[in-house]
Amino acid sequence: MNGISKLARFGFTYDILIFADQLQYIPEFVSAFPNQKFVIDHIAKPGIKNKEIDLWKKEMRDVAKHQNVWCKISGMVTETDWKNWKQQDFVPYLDVIVEAFGTKRIMYGSDWPVCLVAASYENVLGVVEQYFSAFSENERQLFFGENAIQFYNL
Repeated sequence: MNGISKLARFGFTYDILIFADQLQYIPEFVSAFPNQKFVIDHIAKPGIKNKEIDLWKKEMRDVAKHQNVWCKISGMVTETDWKNWKQQDFVPYLDVIVEAFGTKRIMYGSDWPVCLVAASYENVLGVVEQYFSAFSENERQLFFGENAIQFYNL
């Protein structure tokens, strides 16, 4: 905890790589460092394969209440049936993230090369391009780059 308390002073961010069963601990953690920017990687790796969403949804909403936390939409294909996934498998999870974090605290992540166990980079990109195709041009620009530039101080 001492190290994390020093990150904001240097403009550093902190990526949180966890599984869904660890999500419950994150609100207490991030609230201890209100001036630190955090991002949840891989939408906290929910059980997409088994359509486990209810508890993850509640806990993700609790995390999103903390304005210093963002969410990286990535890693979804590795959490589903690697051989038989389809676009629709991801929509309920994407809906939760967008509803909870809004379009200004989310960002694209490819999870390349790990995604290759279940999909090509083009397939992964296609999932989010299709989902966000109904959003405004500004919202797509935020998601696909501008939010990451702001978050990571690039």
